[in-house]
Order: sequence, then structure tokens, then C-alpha cells
Amino acid sequence: SFGRCGERGGAASSSSRRRGVALLLCLKALTAHSDFEVHRNWLAITHNLPISQWYYEETSEWTLDYPPFFAWFECALSHVAKYFDPKMLVIENLNYTSRATILFQRFSVIFTDILFVYAVRECCRCVNGKRAAKDVLEKPTFILAVLLLWNFGLLIVDHIHFQYNGFLFGLMLLSVARLCQKRYLEGALLFAVLLHFKHIYIYVAPAYGIYLLRSYCFTANNADGSLKWRSFSVLHVTLLGLIVCLVSALSLGPFIVLGQLPQVISRLFPFKRGLCHAYWAPNFWALYNAMDKALTIFGLKCNFLDPTKIPKASMTGGLVQEFQHTVLPCVTPLATLICTFISILPSVFCLWFKPQGPRGFLQCLVLCALSSFMFGWHVHEKAILLAILPLSLLSVQRAKDAGIYLLLTTIGHFSLFPLLFTPPELPIKILLMLLFTVYSFSSLNSLFRRERPLLNWLETIYLIQLVPLEIFCEIVFPLTPWKRHFPFVPLLLTSVYCALGVTYTWLKLYISVLTERISVRQKAE
Repeated sequence: SFGRCGERGGAASSSSRRRGVALLLCLKALTAHSDFEVHRNWLAITHNLPISQWYYEETSEWTLDYPPFFAWFECALSHVAKYFDPKMLVIENLNYTSRATILFQRFSVIFTDILFVYAVRECCRCVNGKRAAKDVLEKPTFILAVLLLWNFGLLIVDHIHFQYNGFLFGLMLLSVARLCQKRYLEGALLFAVLLHFKHIYIYVAPAYGIYLLRSYCFTANNADGSLKWRSFSVLHVTLLGLIVCLVSALSLGPFIVLGQLPQVISRLFPFKRGLCHAYWAPNFWALYNAMDKALTIFGLKCNFLDPTKIPKASMTGGLVQEFQHTVLPCVTPLATLICTFISILPSVFCLWFKPQGPRGFLQCLVLCALSSFMFGWHVHEKAILLAILPLSLLSVQRAKDAGIYLLLTTIGHFSLFPLLFTPPELPIKILLMLLFTVYSFSSLNSLFRRERPLLNWLETIYLIQLVPLEIFCEIVFPLTPWKRHFPFVPLLLTSVYCALGVTYTWLKLYISVLTERISVRQKAE
């Protein structure tokens, strides 16, 4: 598709060359604002340097900050990358792009998605097939497969913005499937490996830990569904402990021997980056920051605040990483940790005291992911996918969960729009999201057509308001004089409006789980 410009003469050669250059420029535009350079740099680091220097190298600002298994993954990819373009593996070649480099990076994501496809297949086998349908297009397993494989957020984050989330989510979904199939040791092994690929999945570790303890380490329940304490298995606990220790030793062992474990930890948990990412993830802290800005403006107009004592970044710098609060108390990493811990406790208690098997595990997993997204430190907007994808499994089994899924996916996917901000990408992201959203609503409404509407009137109005918000941010605002003085306003509006919706969805899911009644028979089962 790039054309072989050197093999033809005359006008054909010139035309081919122009097409090739135009396409290359388009591809470079796609990599200009993505994580493309991040992963290119990691390829170079792991290919050229000994393991003792991986977590110290800082030629590029994009230093290696993923766990060791992902570093070895990049190292393995680098040995294939050298056959495409050896120059991409030169550490000093910052922001290096070429046709071969772009093709390799893109195809590496597509190739590793094979694991995600297999994981989706295994998850579909775990879905309760009680809802029979004559048309295969209306079967829960088919709908689930489309919702996962065609997920809009995963598509743009991996294949346009550029990351390897499909491969990682494949590991997570496969571990979920193994737990649903009661293959507990396989599920625990897969999740332990996943944690050493990307540590963000530690957010959902409480769900895994409690579920394995409740369902595997304790081997029996009483007739009323309560736990039979005498059924505790030392052998099962030992096996789980061995899996965790062996995987951790394989991952971190070399760095412990080298005395570099503190350096690795400091890279994995960089608390100096600030409370929020450059673009505020739509969570509680986005609302907190917005409230601080509103109170600051009100204080200045009423002469309650001294303009000379207000941090410049908080008022004129827009959405910056180091956000200094002016009126409200500044938030520390410890405060976010405490808030996150408190917010996940009810879901963990429900998993222990109101056991529902795999369904209860999935509910707890989604709530742990959402609670961490709501109150975590330096949360990226892409982390919303950690809740959306497992929620897909619940959405095809019960109408109430389907409604929550439609809310969260629509809001969460819309909040990812700022990742693609160039004009050529505008119609692409709108069309892709429309296709996925229309299918999600139509398929789930068809699946639960005999039950009450999935969304109430207030939720419907809220989602419809996303349309004028997008029109204002993408079309109206750039034509106004505000763009020069307040360029961050579209991001601010998107973040805050979506934060309201995500908060509502989180509360609705929590209320649904806490108020759900479990029969004695269900507990026993």
C-alpha cells in the first residue's frame, strides 16, 4: 500500500512517491500524540543495554516504568524489530519513525491480540446459555463476543493511540474464564503473571484474593451457604502461595540480586507525577479540581483571595500534571490510597458474606476497578477499560447490569475522545463509536426486550447531552476567541461532565450489589 516508488519512472513514479509520502505523513501524525515513541524507546533500551541498566536509562523522557515481564516482552519484540529497521533500536534516535518501524509496531499489536481473541472465546464458553435464541445474532455468547472484540475504547487505544492493552486484557479475561471454570490454580497463575506485565491490575487484586480464599482455600459451605471454617485447606493455600512466590521470584529476582529493587519500585510507582494526569480522568478528583477552580474564581471576584498568592499553574496553565489546589486542601498519595481502600471494602465484604460464585466475583472485580479509577493517584483516562471489559460479561446475563454497562461504556468511551484530537481523526472516532454504541444498545435491548427499559429517562437525557458537548468542543469552541486564552476548556468540560456520569454509574452499581437479595439456595450453590 505504500508503493514501490523507486521501480517506476515518469509521472507514475512521481505519483507513487507522493502517495507514499502522504501516507507516511498520515502515519506519523497518528504516532505524534501516542505512546508509539514510548514503546520504541523501550525496544531500544531492552535490546542494547544489560538488565542492570534497564531501570536507570533516561536518555528519553519516556523511561521504562512497567514491570520486568513487560520489559522482557519488549526485549523479545526487539529481536524481531531488528529485521524491519535496526535504526529504531538506537537509543539516541528519539522520536524516530520510518515506514518499517510503524509497520512493525502496528503489526506487533495485531499479532499479540491473538491472545485476546482466545480469551474472549473462553469467556463466551462461561456465559449462562439459558436465554435461547433462534437467531445466532441474538445469542448472549455472540453479543458478548462482539462487545469484547469490537470494543471501541480498546480499538482506539491500541490501534490508533498505540498500546498493548489487548494482549494484557487477554491475560486478565483468560484468568477470569479459568476461575469461572473452577480451574483456580491456572487463573491464579495467569493473574500473577499479568501483575508482573502491568502493575495497574493490582487495582483488582483484592477481588482475586478474596474469591480464591473463599472458593478455593475453603472447600465447603454449610447448608445455609455460610462458610464452613473447618474446610480450610492448608494445601490449597500453599499452592497459591507457591505460584505467587515463584512468579515474583522469576520477575523481580534478578533485580533483587543486583540490589535494584528500590529503583524498580520507584519507576513503577512515580508519586511525583501529581494527583491527575495531563488530561483529567473523569473521576472524583476531576470534580474536586473543578470545584477548586470554581471556588478560586469566585474568591477572586469577591476579593476573598489575593491574586499574587495564587499558583500560576492552577489558573492559567490549564490541565497540568502538577496541580496545586488553591482553596481546597491539597491531596496526597496517602489520602488517595485511603479513599481507594475504603471505597473497595463494601464490594470485598459482599464477595465474602454474600457469595454468588463467578457472578459475585465479576461484580467485585468491576467495583474494585471502578473504585480505584474514582479515587486512585494519577489515574489515566484509559483505565476505565479495566471496568468496562469485565462488565461486558455481566451485561448479557441480567437487564440491570446491561443498563449499567450501556451507561459506563458510552460515558467511558466518550471520555477517551481527547486521545485523538487531530482533525482527520474526528470523523474516524465518531463513526467508530457510533457503530459500537448503536450495536450495544440494539443488541442488549433485543436480548432483554421482555423486561423493563434498560435506561430511565434521566439517564437517557444525560447520554443525549454528549452530542451537543462534542459539537461545542470540536466545532464551536475552536471558532471562538476563547481558544487562544483558555485552550483547556474543552478538556475540562469533557472531563467534568463524564466524571458526573461515571460517579453516578459507580454508585448505581454499588447500590445494586449491596441491596441484592441472595436466596439460601443460591448461597448453597
